[in-house]
Amino acid sequence: MNLAGKVIVVTGGAQGIGLAIAERCAESGASVAVWDYQADAIAGALERIADRAPRAQSAGFIVDVSDLAAVHDAVKATLSRFGRIDGLVNNAGVVADAQLTKMSEAQWDRVIDINLKGVFNCTRASVDALLASSGAIVNISSIVGLSGNVGQTNYAAAKAGVLGMSKTWARELGRKGVRSNAICPGFIDTPILAKMAPRLIDEMVAQIPQKRMGQPREIAAAAVFLLSAEASYINGATLEVTGGLTL
Repeated sequence: MNLAGKVIVVTGGAQGIGLAIAERCAESGASVAVWDYQADAIAGALERIADRAPRAQSAGFIVDVSDLAAVHDAVKATLSRFGRIDGLVNNAGVVADAQLTKMSEAQWDRVIDINLKGVFNCTRASVDALLASSGAIVNISSIVGLSGNVGQTNYAAAKAGVLGMSKTWARELGRKGVRSNAICPGFIDTPILAKMAPRLIDEMVAQIPQKRMGQPREIAAAAVFLLSAEASYINGATLEVTGGLTL
């Protein structure tokens, strides 16, 4: 899966799944723009990318994806640094869990602003550059967007909305040379899950036919495939990377 000569933007690219995607893109020959809101995390991410792919170019940009003006500034800065954008991975996301009867408006707004509006903002601001390069969009949704989950009304709504936007953009932009696809990760071994009680982790793993959680680099491999020319006729797809969880 060769991304040589491509410039890939990864939102939320300083940690977890986003960092794994940024690393894998760099290893595949791409120049990588890491968008995140944490300066310290960006610095650490760029060091890791340099270690894994010493020949790759990478740069970090501090951006709050819920702020459209800030996103436009990040696009301008990325184009100034690299000259083009060939791929956009919308990965930035947060959780603020509570059951419906206890979920506050602030919890709802924060998750929708980052996980749904943020995907719109980043794609809207990048679309002209993507059209110029016949680029590709990969949206990181979640299995929760398909199945729902207790305590995640806001997260499920946002991730389901991401799937709807992915398909809409496949229709609108596909005729213009830009592909749009989504990935639905299952239970992935990230710092978020590390905060959960071991008993809950065991219960989750018991539901998975492969009897293990996924690794961030397994999601990254799917993202790089969808960004690459190997996926040139895949548009509007939702790729589940769940170990068979939805069977």
